[in-house]
Amino acid sequence: MRIIVLAGLALALAGCGSEAPKHAEAPRKSKAAEPMPDMWRARVETTQGPFVIEVYKDWAPKGAERFWKLVTTGFFDDSRFYRVRPGFIVQFGIASDPTVNAMMNSSAVDDDPVKEKNVKGTVSFAQSGKNTRRTQVFVNLKNNPELDRTGFVPFGKVVEGMDVFEKLYAGYGEWSPPGHGPESSKMQTQGNAYLDARFPRLDKLKKAVVE
Repeated sequence: MRIIVLAGLALALAGCGSEAPKHAEAPRKSKAAEPMPDMWRARVETTQGPFVIEVYKDWAPKGAERFWKLVTTGFFDDSRFYRVRPGFIVQFGIASDPTVNAMMNSSAVDDDPVKEKNVKGTVSFAQSGKNTRRTQVFVNLKNNPELDRTGFVPFGKVVEGMDVFEKLYAGYGEWSPPGHGPESSKMQTQGNAYLDARFPRLDKLKKAVVE
């Protein structure tokens, strides 16, 4: 996914039988076919605890609908926080399975107008230009007014667990290029196999559900 440079910062805000156990967890009922409410919450369990994103349709209808689809289909489950920039943003949204990733990336989401500001705690889709939002999202760790000017559209905000993002492992630095962290292209095509082999300390999104 192409890298965007914003105010001197490299910011690509774009772009698997054995006998079943006796107490196996019941399959999760998908909400993907249900209509999205005007306001809803996504609860995400992570290796550093849970956080909750409150999503508002009127902030960004197309972005909110895509996020609904990603959460209700389990896209984020067992994925990684692959880009952690303390004092700036935390980015996630590349699936653990490359096949799933390719399927969801096959269609982009048209732009929504910017109605809200990228202030601390808001959540926006990454992009690499006009009408390029797909699956990657980021949480603002501070007020980022430069992102408002370049078309990054908040669709919700973190209402519980903002402290989780301060605990995420950031030791690998910025993703590659320009840094020495994970490469976007390899994450897209190899999924967790690449990340777990090369970047095993990345924190995980265990499961995301609609509350």
